[in-house]
Amino acid sequence: MSARLHRVLRGLLTLAIALAGLVLLPTPSRAATPVCALACDTLDPSKAQRDTFPVPQVNLNGRILKLHVSDPDSMAWAGIDNGVNGDSVWLDRSWDRGKTWDGLLGKASIPGTWTGTRTLMYNLTDPVGHRRGWIRACGDAAGVTCTDWAYPTVCDGTSCDGADPATAAGDDRPVPNTSLFGRTISLHVDQKNAMAWGVIESGGAGDEIWLDRSWDNGATWPEGSSLGRTSVAPGKTTTRTAMFATRDPRGLMFGGAVRACGREAAHQEGACTAWVRPAPSRARAAADALMASYQTYEGWWRSSWWNSAVAVTSLIDFAQRTGRHDYDWAIARTFEQNRGTFPAGVRSSDAVEGHFISRAIDDAAWWGVAWLAAYDHTHERRYLDEAVTIAGYVHQYWDTGSCGGGVWWDRERTYKNAVTNGLYLWLTTALHQRISGDTVWGDRAATAATWYQRSGLINGAGLVNDGLTGDCRNNGQTVWSYNQGLAIGAFTQLWRSTGNGQYLDTARRLADAAITSTALTRDGVLTESCDTGTNTCDDNQKQFKGIFMRHFADLADATGSATYRAYITRQADSIWATDRDPLNRLGQRWAGTTPNQADWRTQAGALGALTAADGL
Repeated sequence: MSARLHRVLRGLLTLAIALAGLVLLPTPSRAATPVCALACDTLDPSKAQRDTFPVPQVNLNGRILKLHVSDPDSMAWAGIDNGVNGDSVWLDRSWDRGKTWDGLLGKASIPGTWTGTRTLMYNLTDPVGHRRGWIRACGDAAGVTCTDWAYPTVCDGTSCDGADPATAAGDDRPVPNTSLFGRTISLHVDQKNAMAWGVIESGGAGDEIWLDRSWDNGATWPEGSSLGRTSVAPGKTTTRTAMFATRDPRGLMFGGAVRACGREAAHQEGACTAWVRPAPSRARAAADALMASYQTYEGWWRSSWWNSAVAVTSLIDFAQRTGRHDYDWAIARTFEQNRGTFPAGVRSSDAVEGHFISRAIDDAAWWGVAWLAAYDHTHERRYLDEAVTIAGYVHQYWDTGSCGGGVWWDRERTYKNAVTNGLYLWLTTALHQRISGDTVWGDRAATAATWYQRSGLINGAGLVNDGLTGDCRNNGQTVWSYNQGLAIGAFTQLWRSTGNGQYLDTARRLADAAITSTALTRDGVLTESCDTGTNTCDDNQKQFKGIFMRHFADLADATGSATYRAYITRQADSIWATDRDPLNRLGQRWAGTTPNQADWRTQAGALGALTAADGL
């Protein structure tokens, strides 16, 4: 045989093998991008919290191929048993219901004299990337095959994809219908259970209706396209889809958006309604939308350190006031992922030195507030212990050598301001209330209260300015709602601790000033100076009003004041009516004026107001 013919035959054989492989191997696949949810891809299955089998095992030439899933971890792995050396197993993961997939994930071969092996664990969903995955186990043992895909169904408690709309707790149409060739396409929502379905009316045989579901505000919907697609039957003019869920707790996916789409039988083009997120309650809708920005693996809302402390506090307050436990995992996650050390620029512009402490004294104190709220909600001692550690750090910067007392704003001791001292006063009081037999924190609170009242931070109009000058006078700087709120909350808690009426009187004076002065309230709506005209608020200022509402609601609870309760209701009503879009995203300006910014910080702030109102 000539060398040339040999090369040709060898090439044909190689091609034949490759073509055979194309027939045997699943296609199409693509290179996998690692996913991190509660853990990152490639976690060892020995760390799985549970082992379940969501789809039937497969017999592959005498080998047993299994897909394993741990729901608490939201991860899966594949195993092959009864095999021989060289048999292999892997996972495929799809983000578009099996149309394409990341193939050969964790591929492992049976070694030596073993009879089985398994892959490492891979995430079922990608909450940060807003993608819901499907997964299957595949094996190669003298042939290739795969199990069925797992998890095509979303369940939120007992409410699952595919439910009959006849079982809905209500029928709300939150967005306008759309029309197409004389057909009416409408989106229907069971608000209580966060379920949705679509309806097409005034149609004819073959017309179609379906739902799209998106986990990223309607930007993409590869896994949730054409849900419940159904056609109008002959002789009928209308039909509807089944119901579909908009929350996937198992996959750590919340705040899903839906829309109804339809097509007239004789045309290819379709029409869709606007995207909507259901609103089981105002506060729960706000909480779900807030969680859409939560970084599950890192355990915070990315890019703002102290703002994340306030956001998780808002989430805890929501849970505490409503009795819900949807997000208890996120509270724990935030604590566990962030109590360590981080170089400057990773969590904060400052280095985080452990126990949520950095050079910014007020930043650390915000985390102390968060963990006291977590302790109240969960009764887990670790949260109280962390708050004690943080408050001890803050106390180191109480300095009687300047202005007779007060806590410095930063480690360099450059400024004594209202926010740091309001936080210190609240923290010391709160710790005294929660530590049995305490005298230390109670004495510190009493000392701080006396200093605060005499410091000059509260001006003659009963409003709290930003801080003190170098010679210890009120600096006349901006009245911000969060400074006012912290003082209201701290003096309210002091009254609860001591029964001393002067503290409640101070809290009332501060509250009355806030709701009557145009510095903080305009036309009955809480308004920062940066909420007016063409101004915009920076990332810090976006959360101030929510902090105010948390503490103002505490005073309303303590006094039962109808005036205070009405003010809280007014804020929530204005937010819901003028400051919300169909996806329940809430902006900075609670009166709905423009320009109006909206991001997770404004969401957390507005959640504080809605939670306060829901808790009345």
